[in-house]
Amino acid sequence: MLSRTADHLFWMSRYTERAENTARMLDVNYQTSLLPQSVAVDQLGWEGMLRISELMTPYRDLHDQLNASDVMHFMVREETNPSSIVCCLKAARENARAVRGALTTEVWETINDTWLDLQRKLKGKEFERDPGKFFEWVKFRSHLSRGVAIGTMLQDEAFRFYRMATFLERADNTARLLDVKFHAVHSDFYGAASQLDQEYDIYHWIAILRSVSAFEVYRKVYRDVIAPERVAELLILRADMPRSLHASLKGVVGNLEQLANQASGETERFAGKLLSELQYGQIDEIMSFGLHTFLTQFLTRINQLGTRISQDFLLPA
Repeated sequence: MLSRTADHLFWMSRYTERAENTARMLDVNYQTSLLPQSVAVDQLGWEGMLRISELMTPYRDLHDQLNASDVMHFMVREETNPSSIVCCLKAARENARAVRGALTTEVWETINDTWLDLQRKLKGKEFERDPGKFFEWVKFRSHLSRGVAIGTMLQDEAFRFYRMATFLERADNTARLLDVKFHAVHSDFYGAASQLDQEYDIYHWIAILRSVSAFEVYRKVYRDVIAPERVAELLILRADMPRSLHASLKGVVGNLEQLANQASGETERFAGKLLSELQYGQIDEIMSFGLHTFLTQFLTRINQLGTRISQDFLLPA
């Protein structure tokens, strides 16, 4: 398979997944901003999202103040922000168009229709009228694109690159989503939340779980009150939770094995070592080590894995 084709398929998938996960992160902050809490804590949530996404500097270049409206506009509509939803869906469509012949008609039409529908929604100010509904639409279109690809594409090398990219991007974003919350609440960098805000903390965790479609799963698995450590365990270590770090790395490794070539041995070892730490890890050890530190290191390593995959299979950066 040509590395050019693999590269377009890889990034088509990553950008689609990134748009969905950006919508999920925004939805968490939007939903929690509706809860009773101090203005300072609400602002810290938006600041934390920008910092964890490494977008504080470009945001400050465009906006003097930090508020929910400007952050959501920056993360949804801003064309100079490559991680905004509009830029991600545009990039996904352009990559799909470049490899139109490697896709089924249904996959191409789904991705193209998503882009065209997005233009209509933004022009009609649907995002401004109901952000929550808009975020649900972004998630639905990502689900649809993924489902159509799984249901219609031949499961050859093209399909493996598509799926591997989805899992790689999902692992990155799940780690960022978790870190936004834990870092904001527990890090000395952000300061301590007031007692009143701590009392409402349970609702923030419910919002986190709902943002990754895990609220019902949590209730089924633990059958108890929501505790931060168990939320972390569910989203990090549970192999049967679709958006967990463990499940995502398992998907990366499985597809990487199908694509192995003579140059990818070290990349496979690197990915396998990262997966084994999640397979045999325990949440008590992670919490003792420091969840923020663990997630920061994980993000560094998952980015290194992405770089290794690019060097072994895709177009040179």
